[in-house]
Amino acid sequence: MPLKVAQDENLNLNLTPMIDVVFLLVIFFMVATRFTEAERNIELELPQVPAAGEAAAPIKPRVITVTNEGQTLLDGEPVAIEELTTRLADEVRRSPDVQVVINGDARTPFQAVAAALAACREARVEDLGITVELAAKAGSTIR
Repeated sequence: MPLKVAQDENLNLNLTPMIDVVFLLVIFFMVATRFTEAERNIELELPQVPAAGEAAAPIKPRVITVTNEGQTLLDGEPVAIEELTTRLADEVRRSPDVQVVINGDARTPFQAVAAALAACREARVEDLGITVELAAKAGSTIR
C-alpha cells in the first residue's frame, strides 16, 4: 500500500516573536551604549595604589604563647609580663594596627592567660585574638 504524503502549500512561519526579540535586543544595546558614554564623561580622580609587584606585605601578628607551666613567650622568646607590656606598648606606639594572637595551653592556670590579656589591654592593643580548639565529642552541641 503506497503512502501518500500530502504537502500543505500554505505553510506559514510566524515571525512576530523573532521580530520582538530582535527589537528588544536593539533597545538593550542602545541603552547600554548610553550608559558607557555617560560613565566616560564623569570626571574622577582615581586613588593610586602601588604596582602589583609592590603590594604592601600583610601584617604578621605577634604571637603570645602561655605554656602549661605558666611561662609566657612572645614570638617564641620567653618574656616576663612587665616586659611583654613594655614591648607591646612600644610596638603600638610605632604602629597602631598591631595584631596579637594569644595561644594558651589548656592545662595552664587561667591566671597566666589573664595576665597576658591584661598586658595587651595595658599596652592598648586593639586587634587581639585568642586561639581555641573546638572539642569533637559525640552528641555535643555548641550553643
